[in-house]
Amino acid sequence: MIGNRRKAREAALQLLYQDEYHDPETRVLAERHFWEELDLVSGGDEVRSFARFLVDGVRERREKLDEQIASVARNWKVERMSRVDRNILRAAGFELMFASDIPRKVTLNEAIEVAKIYGTEDSSAFINGVLDRISRELRNSDPTPNSPAVTTEEAP
Repeated sequence: MIGNRRKAREAALQLLYQDEYHDPETRVLAERHFWEELDLVSGGDEVRSFARFLVDGVRERREKLDEQIASVARNWKVERMSRVDRNILRAAGFELMFASDIPRKVTLNEAIEVAKIYGTEDSSAFINGVLDRISRELRNSDPTPNSPAVTTEEAP
């Protein structure tokens, strides 16, 4: 049985993926429908809260996340990555860079597992490599994990 955080990460991936296909006007309707469906099939408030935390965080910091991903993704432009891989990297990158209460190792392992489910045969290795480089850069620039902090305790 998968935990609520995994369900939330999968939900966040699905919504971020949808974002790439909807303009701002239709995104509101699609997102409302998405949350209604999620409430029917998922772990309730905990799943919804953590998924929203990830989605809102990625949306607010997308440019910075894409810059960080691009800086370590050798020979890859962010816009040329598969939509699934790109959004897994954004969500996990957000966790690594801004969620102080989530251990880096957990973030990496969860992203790899989600990639195995939703990505291609090569996605998990690609995501592992990119996130490992991001994690190392962050560790070298700031030895305290996941700073600057936004904790999931603050998630709505």
